[in-house]
Amino acid sequence: MECRSAVLTRATGLVFLSLGAFLSACASSGVADRGGTTPSEEELVAGMQIVDCLLPGQLRKLGNSTYLTPRRPIKTTASDCNIRGGEYVAYDRANYKTALSVWLPAAEAGDAEAQVAVGEIFERGLGTEPNYQAAAIWYEKAAEQNNRRGQFNLGTLYEQGLGVEKDKARALNLYRQAWGLPADSLILKEAAQQQQQALRESLQKKLDARDAQLRALERQIKALNQSLNAAEIEKGSEPAKRQPKLEIERESLTELASALRRDRSEIKKELSTIPKLRTPAVNSAKGDVASKPDGNAELSSKDLKFGRYYALIIGNRNYSALEDLETPINDARQLADILEKQYGFNVQLLLDADRVTVMQAINELHEILGENDNLLLYYAGHGSLVEVGERDAGYWLPVNADPPPNDAFWVSNEFVTNHLGRIKAKRVLVVADSCYGGLLSSSPGHLFLGTGRSGASQDPEYIRYKLPRRSRLLLSSGGDKPVIDTGGDGHSVFARELIEALKSNKAILSAPDLFLKVSEPVKARAAASDFVQVPVYKSIKGAGHEVGDFFFVPQ
Repeated sequence: MECRSAVLTRATGLVFLSLGAFLSACASSGVADRGGTTPSEEELVAGMQIVDCLLPGQLRKLGNSTYLTPRRPIKTTASDCNIRGGEYVAYDRANYKTALSVWLPAAEAGDAEAQVAVGEIFERGLGTEPNYQAAAIWYEKAAEQNNRRGQFNLGTLYEQGLGVEKDKARALNLYRQAWGLPADSLILKEAAQQQQQALRESLQKKLDARDAQLRALERQIKALNQSLNAAEIEKGSEPAKRQPKLEIERESLTELASALRRDRSEIKKELSTIPKLRTPAVNSAKGDVASKPDGNAELSSKDLKFGRYYALIIGNRNYSALEDLETPINDARQLADILEKQYGFNVQLLLDADRVTVMQAINELHEILGENDNLLLYYAGHGSLVEVGERDAGYWLPVNADPPPNDAFWVSNEFVTNHLGRIKAKRVLVVADSCYGGLLSSSPGHLFLGTGRSGASQDPEYIRYKLPRRSRLLLSSGGDKPVIDTGGDGHSVFARELIEALKSNKAILSAPDLFLKVSEPVKARAAASDFVQVPVYKSIKGAGHEVGDFFFVPQ
């Protein structure tokens, strides 16, 4: 059994290209003018990095007056910033102050997008400890202006209790606002009911556990009391003088029991605040009735505009400086074949790709994809991580990657997510089958990515609601843990189940339903190899997710 991971590395910072000064454009190519010479690999990589760019002000005319607008901050590639005459800092991303210098003036002037950018700088930390309280303040300012990204980001903080008091009801309401859902939406009601039910069940389990612990403690205290009483009758002396150890033990257990009763009381109080709605709910024992579409609503891909489908499939097996893997090329080839023949994807297949090849392919997606297009980005190969402040930063390792701790030729998750936020495609699904693949997103597996029930793929209302909204989603084979390279009959355990689910599918299939199809079988296959592997599914924070979904539509 092999793991798709380079050796775990720990470091104090994450270093990008650092020139240490503002640069102005001097060449339309996006790289420095070197007398017509071919740009070096490092210059190519530098030009593809997403930077905080200050575009020059625009000369505008109002009546007989002419004025220059303030410089506008945007996120774009260093190359594009140069071409458009902008300025950017090619800085060490471990220094958050350089990023703030670009965005803070516009944020303080009331620009909602800049306020979100400042919030994300504080939340990520950029080489220092995240400041969630400051992030929440700036997200709140943007949310008050009905900025959807600000509302969504603030919701994730409330859901996790980061910088604010944990409040899942507030989080759900912020998600509702961010995604433009009316308060009486059926999808929102279902999500609220599911969240309330999940919270109720979680609290009830805690309450039952406290009750069991109290009963055990009370039995121990009762036994100690009986021992002390028996000794008192026998010797006729004070218990504390006669049995000091037993007395101390009884006092300790009594204090612990008092603490458990206080904890139990708080849990019971919280449980009592969850409303019970007089609305019909699906009884899982009787089948998933709610997931079945209305018989009068025929669902056909011809009635819906799903747009064009593209896939960038990367399979890295043969490494120059790391241990080779066994299955990524098989996984990538078979997935590419299924997507192309069965689902009509336009597929770009990269096998044993080096750093520049991977980064160029991702960078070029901006020019290829339109506003109603779909992108599936699949990566199979080694993955690794670097510790940055309180968070771990994940990496994909191209075939020319050096072993840890040298991350010079690795492809960072930040590079991938920054470009996902830039491309115009409506719907994006990243499928990562590598160790620590779940680090591509810092989102919680939050309150409602879908309706939370299987079979939603065949619900016309669900699809018609989701289809026009942007999605940036991640399906990872193992969260932020190592994953197995073999165990799937020539494939990884995850790729085997993914391929089988897509191959056997004959109808419209949503990403949440795909996740439900592969998750339990992957866990079971991994367990058969004495390994714990749990796939995850969540949105990709900071890349423009708007409660959309991703749909596989068989031809």
